[in-house]
Amino acid sequence: MPGSSAPQRDVDSVASALADALPALHRALDRLVARDYAHPKPPEGRLNLLRHVAEHPGATVREAAEALLMKPNNVSALVSQLTEEGLLERRQDSADKRVARLYPTAVARRRLGEVRALQVSPLTEALLSLTEGEMDALGSALGALHSLTHRLHPAAR
Repeated sequence: MPGSSAPQRDVDSVASALADALPALHRALDRLVARDYAHPKPPEGRLNLLRHVAEHPGATVREAAEALLMKPNNVSALVSQLTEEGLLERRQDSADKRVARLYPTAVARRRLGEVRALQVSPLTEALLSLTEGEMDALGSALGALHSLTHRLHPAAR
């Protein structure tokens, strides 16, 4: 493995553990949000699109599709639904009238904040129960996880 001096069995073990742990963490958070969210919880694809547009206001459908690893026609359909629900706005690009730019509405920003709070609160509580060494290990791992995500995500290459 380029860039790693770790034995292959160790790398395989870490890869397997990550492949198990990360989806389990995501499912646990997803269930907490679904249980406590005041609105019907949108499917993950819709939430991801809303998050992306909130983080990248003015993104196009194509840009969002690339970032989310989705087909542009699927993102376009989600944009239509979210626009009808008052969660996204389409605005014409000032330089090219054929291009639509996407912006979250105030309602979308508020709901994303609610979802984020429902995710962060139980994580914070759980983190407070960890030892100092466990917290240090997680803090150190965050940079590596971001780097790993960057290497796996084709849009980031």
